[in-house]
Amino acid sequence: GSLRVLEGDFPAGKHDHVDLQLTNGKILRYHDPRRFGAWLWCPAGESLPILDKLGPEPLTAAFNAHDVMEKARKKRIAIKAFIMDNAIVVGVGNIYANESLFSAGIHPMRPAQSLSIAEWQSLVREIKSVLQTAIIQGGTTLKDFSQADGKPGYFAQELQVYGKGGQPCPRCSEPLCEQKIGQRNSVFCHCCQH
Repeated sequence: GSLRVLEGDFPAGKHDHVDLQLTNGKILRYHDPRRFGAWLWCPAGESLPILDKLGPEPLTAAFNAHDVMEKARKKRIAIKAFIMDNAIVVGVGNIYANESLFSAGIHPMRPAQSLSIAEWQSLVREIKSVLQTAIIQGGTTLKDFSQADGKPGYFAQELQVYGKGGQPCPRCSEPLCEQKIGQRNSVFCHCCQH
């Protein structure tokens, strides 16, 4: 789904499900043709069980190399699937996992437990950098994603590997590999990522 900030009298469409009236007269409208999303509410100071087991936000100090390395200590799961697990860190989706692993030079199939502290420091730094750049660019519009004002996100222009399987690696010019990891499309360089 998507959220849009609209004028208060903007007519609702077929897949518009929730309007939240803002104090400035505008509305925050939730649009979801597939009905995958949900709005959850709880009083201040309380929590929702469905959210209690989520990992830290990636752009906070709570997401750091030492803590995430400790969580990975006995995990043989592929590093890509590990960093996409919302119990480890929230918000690292498939696109951003591909890009971060490429920037850090880490092969997406490596077992999470195999990374050194230096590699974790690099990966955490790259995740934060990729996400910050994506936010500045307004997200990644590939099919139907749009920003709150309805405009597309421009991070797709910054992508180094995602969606570029078979194309030359931007570092070494070898063809980028494409493989399913955890039912998600993964693109990586067999030369530059170890």
